[in-house]
Amino acid sequence: MRRTTVGDGLALGEDVVAAAEHAVAAALAPLRGERPDLACVFVSGADPQDAARALRHAADRLEAHTVLGCTAHGVIAAGRGIEGVASVSVWAAVLPGVSLRAFHLEVIRTADSIAVLGMPERQDDDVVGVLLADPWSFPVDGFVTGSTESLHGLPLVGGLASGAPRAGQTRLLVDGRVHERGAVGVIVGGPVGVHTVVSQGCRTIGHPYTVTRSAGSTLAELGGKPALLRAQDAVSSLPEAEQGAAVRGLQVGIAIDEYADERGSGDYLARGIAAVDQQTGALEVGDVVPVGATVQFLVRDADAAHEDLAQVLAAFRARAGLQAMAGALLFSCNGRGRAMFPSADHDVLAVRGGLGVEGVAGFFAAGEIGPVGGRNQVHGFTATVLAFES
Repeated sequence: MRRTTVGDGLALGEDVVAAAEHAVAAALAPLRGERPDLACVFVSGADPQDAARALRHAADRLEAHTVLGCTAHGVIAAGRGIEGVASVSVWAAVLPGVSLRAFHLEVIRTADSIAVLGMPERQDDDVVGVLLADPWSFPVDGFVTGSTESLHGLPLVGGLASGAPRAGQTRLLVDGRVHERGAVGVIVGGPVGVHTVVSQGCRTIGHPYTVTRSAGSTLAELGGKPALLRAQDAVSSLPEAEQGAAVRGLQVGIAIDEYADERGSGDYLARGIAAVDQQTGALEVGDVVPVGATVQFLVRDADAAHEDLAQVLAAFRARAGLQAMAGALLFSCNGRGRAMFPSADHDVLAVRGGLGVEGVAGFFAAGEIGPVGGRNQVHGFTATVLAFES
């Protein structure tokens, strides 16, 4: 009987085509000669032309039914996170009974609207979608936010290609073809055991409040007082030694379930504070916050991110029970890695340990895609995992 089998490979070197060759060989080795159904390739630290050649070369060598990939700030595989260095990571999986429908999304712009073309319609046995997008040309926030309805609840997982300093330098791969714009992905269906895990890397501080005045993404008052004053109260509740770091990592958490009796950090959708109006005390946050919503301030730092990732993985393993995992795709923010932890290996080692697997690969993204509270969301400073059962 065929089983789900996953392999991953990592190779470094200025010759990224040669690195792709080595990474593919390492990823295919655990498959013991079976043709992979789904494979992913991520290339870092190369100019766009070389990256495109490496992506195509890996796709040719993998001979998988579906191959996705993109350029990135850094890549993840073999228990390591590599940032800012020419490198290639490859992930390959045998998924018995799977159905795969790959796609390339293109954007059509008119004088007053934007249309996204190319997304397959949902079918009854669809389980999850994987999406890799170019942040320069694709309206990822609007598309992902609306996808919960347009795809009838299908979860999306993935990330924004990172590392390109200018528009037109991103490279996206789908089934042997390299694109410079839009987004690529695959819908996974059939009798495949697959699970999404999202770690927002935050802890709650202060108290929850009801939004008493807001306008769109402008959060004016919480519990009848200026939002800035409530934020200052939350930070002041911490030991003095922690307050400076808390200000730098302060987030607004929007309650996912308004009827919950108790909430932890995972029960809030974390959104950054984009601006502060010192005169009115209003906060500009990265989402629409309606009057009547419950919010609580969150802190994101290395300790919180470490603990949250460990907790969400442990909670997932408890839900999964005795079901063994075969491997996982990992999309980690490019603000994590060495920018947050002592080592860029932190997230991949945590996921490998938490799931009890070795076949984990992915990339450091410029924004991560994953469902929170049953709705697809675009995140920042998040680790998003797509785990496959054995």
